[in-house]
Amino acid sequence: MKPVVALVGRPNVGKSTLFNRLTKSRDAIVADYAGLTRDRHYGQGRLGRREFIVVDTGGFEPTAETGIYHEMAKQTRQAVAEADVVLFVVDARAGISAQDHEIASYLRRLGKPCLLVANKAEGMHDGLQLADFYELGLGEVHAVSAAHGQGVRSVIEAALDQIPGADVEPDDEEAGEVEANAPIRLAVAGRPNVGKSTLINAWLGEERLVAFDLPGTTRDAISVPLEREGRRFELIDTAGLRRKGRVFEAIEKFSVVKTLQAIESANVVLLLLDATQGITDQDAHIAGFILESGRSVVIAVNKWDAVDEYQRELVKRAVELRLAFLKFAPIHFISARTRQGLAPVWRSIIEAYESAHRKMPTPQLTRVLLESVQLQPPQRSGMYRPKPRYAHQGGMNPPVIVIHGNSLEHVTPAYKRYLEGRFRKAFALVGTPLRIEFKTADNPYANRERRAN
Repeated sequence: MKPVVALVGRPNVGKSTLFNRLTKSRDAIVADYAGLTRDRHYGQGRLGRREFIVVDTGGFEPTAETGIYHEMAKQTRQAVAEADVVLFVVDARAGISAQDHEIASYLRRLGKPCLLVANKAEGMHDGLQLADFYELGLGEVHAVSAAHGQGVRSVIEAALDQIPGADVEPDDEEAGEVEANAPIRLAVAGRPNVGKSTLINAWLGEERLVAFDLPGTTRDAISVPLEREGRRFELIDTAGLRRKGRVFEAIEKFSVVKTLQAIESANVVLLLLDATQGITDQDAHIAGFILESGRSVVIAVNKWDAVDEYQRELVKRAVELRLAFLKFAPIHFISARTRQGLAPVWRSIIEAYESAHRKMPTPQLTRVLLESVQLQPPQRSGMYRPKPRYAHQGGMNPPVIVIHGNSLEHVTPAYKRYLEGRFRKAFALVGTPLRIEFKTADNPYANRERRAN
């Protein structure tokens, strides 16, 4: 799983600016105003081939007992509890404060890996200006400027070095090689109260998980081993992901990061939908996260026995329209309560897993590519016409196909989708995303033309 890095500090020290710098985004609102961030905010960070999750928190006042600051403190404590390493951010220009001492005392008592980060340190070349921060008792002071990016890379490298097992991620080919005896990790994801725990209980044949008609019953990602027809599985029951504005309880927010980590670490994700409630925007958001994570996916519409024929047609059309970007995923209509339609779901799970790890020989890939180009050449872009030459496999889980040729930067998205469809059909890829990368050969005459001019 990806390590979790939490940003903690008093208000207006630049935590959200550092969050945006680490995630290479503008997801966190930034302004010169104390207390702007009140809730925990999650983002994806990457340093070379090392990936991690960043948690931005509001201003931390450990002694607050009532009001909004008490609620913000609860959120921060929850972020620290789920983090693998904490970045304690202080203001290098404002200097040390009594509140900094309180936060440092709290972090020292926890004994969790913690780095002291002095933000807004641009132009402070003299280390004596930061000497006062050593009295916080958290070791070395890392001077950074989140606004300008100075020192950010070195501090996140130091943070990741504090986490056991957070080494460089394997490349795509190594990640695709799965041990023969390793179980297939199957995560069941969806909105709250769609029947995830009921479905896993039906598979296990026992009341292994608490299933109750109340959204949010499952609070953590629960892993259960299962052996079926000679194959070993690891079933992961995740907490329901509801819309951001409807997540209130701190313990429920803690479960969100667990669910996202479970999806990313799974081999196959079963996206469970509720036929009685239709297909919502939140279903589409969850599906988009699964696709972005590169996980194989199977769609199951639960509670099919509880809707009439008219509602069934509406649900089928809604799935086709709202989840059109998951056309490659098989769809099943089931009832976890009565155990109807569960056997075909298992077959699709196996097919999706095998498709994600399928080896595609270079000669066959190149043959399919050239046949596709002959049948439908790529569109000309100005004076350039893309000329694909050959293809090879660049990774598995999800499969990656690398196409080499000339002027491939002018390939249109529509033609890329056309090639994807041809490759899927040729290699029977079901239930797995397929990523196509283009690599254009350098023009050997480019330097000669510049010299001539």
